[in-house]
Amino acid sequence: MSMRLLIILMVIGSFSCQSPVEETRETPPNVIFILADDLGYGDLGFLGQQYIETPNIDRLAAEGMVFLNHYSGSPVCAPSRSTLLTGLHTGHTPVRGNYEVQPEGQYPMPDTLLTLSKVFQQAGYATGAFGKWGLGFIGTSGDPINQGFDQFFGYNCQRYAHRYYPAYLWENQSQVNLPGNDWTNKFTYAPDLIQEKTVEFIEKNAKNPFFLFMPIVMPHAELAALEDEIFQKYRAKFGDETPHQAPPGGDYGPEMKIPGYQSNPYPRATFAAMVERIDRYVGEVVGKLEELGLSENTLIVFTSDNGAHFEGGADYDFFDSNGPFRGLKRDLYEGGIHVPLVVKWPAKVKAGSQSDHVSAFWDWLPTFAEILGQKSPDGIDGISFLPALLGESEQAKHDHLYWEFHELGGRQAVLKDGWKLVKYQVKDSTQTTIELFNLADDPQENKDLAAQNPEKVEELERIIKDSRFKNPVFNLFLDEKN
Repeated sequence: MSMRLLIILMVIGSFSCQSPVEETRETPPNVIFILADDLGYGDLGFLGQQYIETPNIDRLAAEGMVFLNHYSGSPVCAPSRSTLLTGLHTGHTPVRGNYEVQPEGQYPMPDTLLTLSKVFQQAGYATGAFGKWGLGFIGTSGDPINQGFDQFFGYNCQRYAHRYYPAYLWENQSQVNLPGNDWTNKFTYAPDLIQEKTVEFIEKNAKNPFFLFMPIVMPHAELAALEDEIFQKYRAKFGDETPHQAPPGGDYGPEMKIPGYQSNPYPRATFAAMVERIDRYVGEVVGKLEELGLSENTLIVFTSDNGAHFEGGADYDFFDSNGPFRGLKRDLYEGGIHVPLVVKWPAKVKAGSQSDHVSAFWDWLPTFAEILGQKSPDGIDGISFLPALLGESEQAKHDHLYWEFHELGGRQAVLKDGWKLVKYQVKDSTQTTIELFNLADDPQENKDLAAQNPEKVEELERIIKDSRFKNPVFNLFLDEKN
């Protein structure tokens, strides 16, 4: 055999020892999306909270990136989640309000859209949702199983999620009775049971890529906390309190109404304990990732579905829950829609970093699609902010952000280049109010500049008009009714 032939055979042999398909792409990350319910911008330690301890979430912030200009999809639950899943803002998304269906559930999302969870399914991920749904009852098109989730456990109906000791929860299409709970007796604290199922999902899928959606029900009213060491700590800290007395039907018992909120002798201590319990759940999830060796390849998101609430005796003023902003849940002022956002992704997102990039819930679908190498649906409103996550300078920006809200007389808002137009009472044009703010100079929205800037008002009004199409179910104006 010639020397040349020998060399050729040796080279061929060296290639044959390699894997048939040499992986050049990195392993896609596991993704955990934690969505608190009605948690205000000021309720977390790293954003200035003075009374409530949130060490695990603060650690996420220290080890990840904090987005200072992130917006929820809506100032209330269902439409905010709809924008998250569809990549469409409330002028286009199919669920634009909290439309209640009796006896249980909400108006269902259609199953024809490519939702965020379906994008993960198409990429080969195991998908699970644990907590509060609110986008369609069992068996409808909006059932989480029809929206891209392999497994669901928790409250399907957001009315039922007002109660922390429900008689039952749902696991996929099966009703799961909670031991000791019968709408009169309170024994099983539902959030703890949901958390157990959440951790089990991580363990079950430790060897597979997974997308875990955690729409935690807390700290949404009612105010209810276990009387454990967390509660006792705040009970001692705050001392005697003014009790919250529920209206008729609020308390558990024969006359209880499911959508109500119970009385509470220590509302401040209870609220603080609920927020810290969220923090404990975050710590348990992070601890499980570390135990299973999954931390380095898991992307964790923590945010809230809208601004701080005031139901059930919650004292947002005492806790400064809306932080530096004006407004609360149901408002289109900053306090209703400007939400905390932390993203931790080791080796990708710089630890201890911040971003001023202006983003919103409808940006998550294209962002995750880009991470997964999947195609985003055509015609969505979202823009991937993966470059901002990675600290890159070439980040596409929104021309504007738009919101509409169908309750309380109808509300609309648009944000463009730091200018924000807020319209209230839009259902009846004779009652409509218009305010204009420059957030760069006035993030508290205290100075209405509409009278001094008629051309800017006219410009933003045109954008508002062009940012929506009619929805036959969610009427924003009186003349839209069938």
